[in-house]
Amino acid sequence: MARRSRKRDYGGEHPELDVDSLTRGWVRRESTDDGHAWQTRSVGGSDKPYRCPGCDQMIAPGTPHLVVWPADHLLGDDAALADRRHWHTSCWRAGRRPTRRR
Repeated sequence: MARRSRKRDYGGEHPELDVDSLTRGWVRRESTDDGHAWQTRSVGGSDKPYRCPGCDQMIAPGTPHLVVWPADHLLGDDAALADRRHWHTSCWRAGRRPTRRR
């Protein structure tokens, strides 16, 4: 069993999402073949690993990649950012993109 991170207080409140800081910088709007719109942001790397939903492999800390979230979320911008995912740039560009229910 994996141990929990000591950095996070699991009994505490979740921090508020700061929409402005998450969307600051290079944000690009893209559409998929099924007509859904996505916001993508290039990041130079992060301090922790993420699992890419395109290939189900880990994105190592410090690896440049994309952060992707719905541009037209039914519940608004805060909900869209809560649904953001980290993708290998090559996986996103290869078209291994998410499908969304209507």
